[in-house]
Amino acid sequence: MGRKLNDWNQVNPENSAGPISYFGKIFAMLLVLSLGTGAVVYVVSYFQEGAQVVKEETSPRVLLRKYAWFKDVSATLDAKAKNIEAQKARLKALQDANTEDGKVLPRSKWARTDLEESNQINAEISGLTADYNGLAAEYNAAMAKINFRFANQGDLPAGADKPLPREVRPYQ
Repeated sequence: MGRKLNDWNQVNPENSAGPISYFGKIFAMLLVLSLGTGAVVYVVSYFQEGAQVVKEETSPRVLLRKYAWFKDVSATLDAKAKNIEAQKARLKALQDANTEDGKVLPRSKWARTDLEESNQINAEISGLTADYNGLAAEYNAAMAKINFRFANQGDLPAGADKPLPREVRPYQ
């Protein structure tokens, strides 16, 4: 009745695809499966990395460090503002010492030591003001970042009695 095929030479090439076709189908299925699996792994790892970043940025240790940084910078800015005011008071006292009939004498009539001291005080005021403004800009930039929003005014941690300012104005 039916004849059994013992080798490929007996197969009619018009009716049979042969072994290459079977391997091709298996290869195509494996390729599609691996591409699909790769895409799923990529998407999962993308979200997993996002979750890891959130975990790292909102851990209690990191939040405490960031809040302490804001408190330290705020205190430093307050100290710098007081130092600027102290230098301005020194300059005012020097000007008062060089006042006659309620008017400050022209600098050309000041003693040489007073002129040198006045120049030194003005240089110190300029340096302190520049330092204050640089630190204030860093504070403001950090406060605007989304991962520092927890320190914004109105969102106080338990036990805090004075909120940190949202923004520090440059010293005029």
